[in-house]
Amino acid sequence: MAVVHNSGFRLTKEHFLVAVPVAVVSAAAGFLVSHFLSSRTCKKGHVNVDISKDSPKVVHSFDMEDIGTKAVYCRCWKSKKFPFCDGAHTKHNEETGDNVGPLIIKKKDA
Repeated sequence: MAVVHNSGFRLTKEHFLVAVPVAVVSAAAGFLVSHFLSSRTCKKGHVNVDISKDSPKVVHSFDMEDIGTKAVYCRCWKSKKFPFCDGAHTKHNEETGDNVGPLIIKKKDA
């Protein structure tokens, strides 16, 4: 069986017997190489991208007496007033589909 194209090139059964396995192996190899390379170069995302990066751990401590009646703390790491919340999580949530919000600490009503 041979398929003849207008250019005069003939495709025979032997061409297909060689071309199909080569194409399958090439596609599998391409997938594996791209998966291997992407897993090597893509590290898990950092939550904190720019706050106190020179410190081994970012820690903030507050005395309960200094808080007053209410304090609102950032949990998305995007606030320009970090560690306090400035509402930056709203834009972050819209862009990423996340649902992060602030940590609110308040005194119980007496």
